Amino acid sequence: MREYLLTLCITAAVTYLLTGPVRKFAIVAGAMPEIRARDVHREPTPRLGGIAMFFGLCAGLLVADHLTNLSTLFERSNEPRALLSGAALIWLIGVLDDKFEIDALIKLGGQMIAAGVMVMQGLTILWLPIPGVGSVALTQWQGTLLTVALVVITINAVNFVDGLDGLAAGMVCIAAAAFFLYAYRIWYSYGIEAAAPATLFAAILMGMCLGFLPHNMHPARIFMGDSGSMLIGLVLAAGAISVTGQVDPDALKLFAGSEKEAVHQTVPVYIPLLLPLTIIAVPAADLILAIVRRTWRGQSPFAADRGHLHHRLLEIGHSHSRAVLIMYFWSALIAFGALTYSVNSASMWIVLSVVILSTIGLVLLLLPRFTPRAPRWAEAFVPPRYRRGRASEVDVPETAGTAAEAGAQGVEGPREAAAGDRTPVAAGVSGVNGASAVGPRARLADRSRPR
Repeated sequence: MREYLLTLCITAAVTYLLTGPVRKFAIVAGAMPEIRARDVHREPTPRLGGIAMFFGLCAGLLVADHLTNLSTLFERSNEPRALLSGAALIWLIGVLDDKFEIDALIKLGGQMIAAGVMVMQGLTILWLPIPGVGSVALTQWQGTLLTVALVVITINAVNFVDGLDGLAAGMVCIAAAAFFLYAYRIWYSYGIEAAAPATLFAAILMGMCLGFLPHNMHPARIFMGDSGSMLIGLVLAAGAISVTGQVDPDALKLFAGSEKEAVHQTVPVYIPLLLPLTIIAVPAADLILAIVRRTWRGQSPFAADRGHLHHRLLEIGHSHSRAVLIMYFWSALIAFGALTYSVNSASMWIVLSVVILSTIGLVLLLLPRFTPRAPRWAEAFVPPRYRRGRASEVDVPETAGTAAEAGAQGVEGPREAAAGDRTPVAAGVSGVNGASAVGPRARLADRSRPR
C-alpha cells in the first residue's frame, strides 16, 4: 500500500507543479478558444491541461518501475507499456484538438487506434464472466472489438461530462478511488497478481486528477481540454479492462461452490459491460438523455445545447460549486455503492443505505425549487429572501424604485427598466461565470419558450 500511495503522491505533485507552466504555455500558444453559447465561464480560459496530466502519468509509471514491489509488475506484465503507448497517442490527438479543433470523426478514429495499440500489446479482454454460465472465452476478434468499444465509450462519456469547473476531474477521481479499493482487495486479500496493473492504474489516475483539481476548481484558471479528458477516460478504461477481462473469477475462491456461483456473486462490479457503467453512470445517463432530447426536438444527436445535467442544475437555481458537489455525490454513491455490494451482496443494510442516500440526493437536487418562509417571530434571524412580509420588496430591483420615484414627480421614467433588469443574462457573454450565468432563481428564463 505504501508504494501505491507514494506513486499516487508523486503523480499528483508532478501534475500540480507542471499545470502552472502549462497554463502560461497555453496562453502563449493561443489555446484559448472563444466562449461558446453553451459555455458557463465568463472569459476565455486556456486549455491544454492534459499536458501536465500526461507528464504526471509518465512520472507515476517511472517511479513505480523503480520501487521494489511494483518493479516486478513491469517484468511480468506488458500492460503498463501498453497503457503508456495508448495514452501517448490519445494525448497527442487531444493536444491537436485543443489547439486546432479537429473533426469529431478524426478524434473517433484516433480513439479506436489508441485502443487497438493497447490490444496489440496485450491489454485486452480475454474472457467474460457471465452470470449463470461461468467464464466464457473470447476469440481474438471478439476480445478486440469489445475492448475497443469499452475504451471509446468510456473516453467519450468522460469527455461528455467535462462541462463545469472541476467536474470531470473530480468525478473520475471518485470513481478511481472506488476502483482502487476494489482492485487492491483482489490483489492483496486474494493474492492475485493479475490485479496489480489495475491497482497501479487507479492509483496513478487518482494522482493525475488530484494534482490538476486545485487549478481547475471554480473559478478555473485552466481547463484540461480534450487532451486531459480523453486521457483520463482511457486510463479509466484500461484499469477496468485489466481487472475484468484478465482476472479469472474462479481464482478468487470466494465460495466453495462452482465457478458459476463465484461469477454470480461478483457480478455487480465484475462483468465488463457493468463495471464501466457503475463508474461512468452519471455521464452515461447524461449522454442518453441528450440524445433523446435532441432527437425529440428534431435536431441532430450531435447538436450542442445547454440541456446537460450540469446545465439543468444551474438553471434550477444551484450555484456553480453546489452543482459540482451534487454531481460528486451521485458519482460517489454509485461507485462506492457498487464497491460495497461486491464485498457483501447479501446484506440488506447496504441496499437500505443506498436507498436512503438516493433519497437525500433527490432532495438536494430539488432543494432550490422550494423557498421556505420563516415564521414571523424568526424573520429577524434569517436572510431576507426567507421573510414573508418582505419577500416582494427583496425581488424588486433598484431601478424599479427609481422609475416609481420619477413617476411620482411627474417625470416620464424608464418603465421598462425593471423588466430589463430581470432579463436573464445569456451564457457565453463576457463577464458571466458559473451560477451568475443564469442569475438568481427569480430571473430564470422560461424553458417552454422556443430559443
